[in-house]
Amino acid sequence: MGVWLVKWKQLNLYEINKCMVDLRVLSLGAGVQSSTVALMMEKGLIEKADAAVFADTQNEPKAVMEWLDWLKSQLSFPIYVESKGDLKQATMSRLISHKFSIIPVFTKDKVTGKKGLSQRQCTRHYKVDVVIKKMRQLLGLKPGERRKKGTEVEMIMGISKDESMRMKINKLSYVTNVYPLIDLNMTRQDCLDWMKEQGYPKPPRSACTYCPFHSIAEWREIKTNKIEWDEVIALDEFIRNKSRNKNDQLFLNAARVPMKELDLGDETQMDFFNNECEGACGV
Repeated sequence: MGVWLVKWKQLNLYEINKCMVDLRVLSLGAGVQSSTVALMMEKGLIEKADAAVFADTQNEPKAVMEWLDWLKSQLSFPIYVESKGDLKQATMSRLISHKFSIIPVFTKDKVTGKKGLSQRQCTRHYKVDVVIKKMRQLLGLKPGERRKKGTEVEMIMGISKDESMRMKINKLSYVTNVYPLIDLNMTRQDCLDWMKEQGYPKPPRSACTYCPFHSIAEWREIKTNKIEWDEVIALDEFIRNKSRNKNDQLFLNAARVPMKELDLGDETQMDFFNNECEGACGV
């Protein structure tokens, strides 16, 4: 018996939900936590979902998409890959037409030096809404059609104990958010340990290649892929002077310097993300 299975049996913190629901959907970001949930479902340690939904921004690193293909081969329930479109192209178009960025960007006033951070719109529109749209399709609902009275859905989230502040009540009254890793008292490191014990490869971190919330370590990893790094530099240069405030310059990193000048050895820079972009925020 594996070490983690013994620990799991001793904790006995997770009991299979016996309530009758019409649909169980895993919001799959294909990062560490949601991948752990999916694989624990396959092992029978968590009640299995009817389906998983991956919201594709079309800007994930190659490693994440390769991991997603591997994950599909391990699961007996379907993974639906859904997309609203290319987030990077949409961001560029919005900056040109409205001087507004869909992704969060760091700002710096070139006159006063005042720093800021724009609002994050991408998770809601390119992750959360995409998962909800597919969930409705799985319920057999057409666009705009109201659900049948009494319909109950469980939305399973890959949120671990160390990021419990991300737990939320679903805004849809008929959808209950479920957090099995919280019930199991598992941290992100526990997830990595469990996967290692099972002989699974280590998942990549799930986030768009150009996500401004990357840590320095993550930027270093992105740079190992020249094509992806060049695209990051190009986007960073594109956004620079497209703020509504003519004095503000826009950047993809917290140091607020051009990406090609970013010190990738500066470990003192804060990690603004601290988790995968699992498409769970605000659901």
